[in-house]
Formats: sequence, C-alpha cells, structure tokens
Amino acid sequence: MAEPIPLQLFKFFCLAVFLSSTVPLSTAASFTDNFDENSLPIINETGKMEDSFDPHWWLNSGAYIYQTDGVAATIQGKLAETDRFRLLYAISNPVDTDNGYRPQNLIRFVTRAKFKSFTQQVFFNIEQINTSKSPNRNQSNGVLFFNRYQDGNNLYYAGIRVDGHAVIKKKLHNQYYTLKSVSVYPGHYNRDTLPNLLPIKRWIGIRTVIANNANGNVDITMYINDSQLGSGWTKVLQVEDTGSDAKCILNEGYAGIRSDFMDIRFNHYEATEDKN
Repeated sequence: MAEPIPLQLFKFFCLAVFLSSTVPLSTAASFTDNFDENSLPIINETGKMEDSFDPHWWLNSGAYIYQTDGVAATIQGKLAETDRFRLLYAISNPVDTDNGYRPQNLIRFVTRAKFKSFTQQVFFNIEQINTSKSPNRNQSNGVLFFNRYQDGNNLYYAGIRVDGHAVIKKKLHNQYYTLKSVSVYPGHYNRDTLPNLLPIKRWIGIRTVIANNANGNVDITMYINDSQLGSGWTKVLQVEDTGSDAKCILNEGYAGIRSDFMDIRFNHYEATEDKN
C-alpha cells in the first residue's frame, strides 16, 4: 500500500497546481521570491517548463532546489548513490556531474514569467567550488543571470565569473558573443591551483538592468553589492548591444539564474519590469 502524502507537502502541491492553472505566467510586472514558507520545499528538475510543479520557477538542470527559511539552495555535497537523478545524470552527463553525484554543477533556474525592460537581482552565497575533472570547468564558469531568455540557445547572460571578471554576453543560435568584460576581483585564475577568485561563504548581491534604447539597441548595466567593493550597489559594467556582431534580442523573454560547478545558496530574488 502506498505511503500517504504528508499534509504539508499535499498543501504545497495543491497550491502549485492552483496557481499554475490560474495565474498567467506569460508576462509579469514584478516578481519577488523570498524562498520562505510560501514556497514549495523542493523544486525538482523537469524536462519542460509546463511540467514544473512550482508556479514561478522551472529547474531546467541541477536535479533539486531546496527552499526553506528564506533561502533557496542547490544540492550541498553529493547525492545518494541510489537517487534517481544521480542515476540519470550518470548516464546522460557523467563528465560534468562527477558521475551523477553533483548535478548542481549545472544549475539552470528559469522564471516562468517573461520580462522585457526590467531589473533583476539576487543575493547568493557560494559554499564551495566543485573542482570537477570536467574539461568544461574553466574560467568562464560563475554565477550569471538569464535576460530575455528565448530558449537555451538565445538569450543574454550577465554575471560574475570564477576568474574574477564581470561579463555580459549574448548567445544567439548557440553561439556566444562577449559584449563586455571587466576585472572585479583581483588575482590570476588557475584551473588547478586557484580555481576561484569569487568570495565564498558570505552573501553578496548581483543586479542587472536591461532595456531597449532610442537607437533600437539594448542597454545592459550590472551592479554588485559587496562590502569589499564599497557600500550598497556598485556599478561594475555597462554595455550597449548594437547588433554589430549578431542581431540584438529585442523581445521579452524569461529571466533566471545559472551557476556552474559550485554548491550555492540564494536569497531574496527580484525581477521588476520598468514601468516607463
């Protein structure tokens, strides 16, 4: 006989189904997530956005996100050998996930609402860097935002990399274009001896602002909230995508977060559409 579903989990399931069937997820003026008692305790990775039980998020990659007490966390450490995602990743991508034990090496956490000209921010705490033997663990890894995400091959990235650089990139038809990059955290990255220049085990914030301008191009600005850089939000990078290398992404798209080869926690996520 099947085990009964715990009451609290059942309530969360009913809330998710209700919201996903009644709230229009195509556009949103503002979305704030404090990852508190109103959140599903666990978000499971699904192959399609419409299969996610969470009304606000789609975990495209990374197996699990755990939400409790104001924090959203990836898997911390290794999955159990018999966990279904450990077994699936051991088959589908053993190289990047350490034979399936660390799917959190590939976090792709996407909003279910779309935004166009908007501000996005989150605070994060890197607990540890996972020094996987994967050839894809390199200086371009980091913590980055999705902006105007059409799909995994067409979007803007903005964030900070493990080599200490802030970067804004465009990905169009699966090809990357670096729009601008600047050093923020000093040091000389080395895959083996110094695989990370970002602060660990303390909270810092990242914020991006994206909007179309009067020239028909796209302006993207990035800020970091870290006492090491000064008080409050510090502007670290600004760029105008003129479409000179490949066309601009002008339409609304999904937002979200990407992290690579690390155990990480998130706090107080916001995405707010510009009313102007």
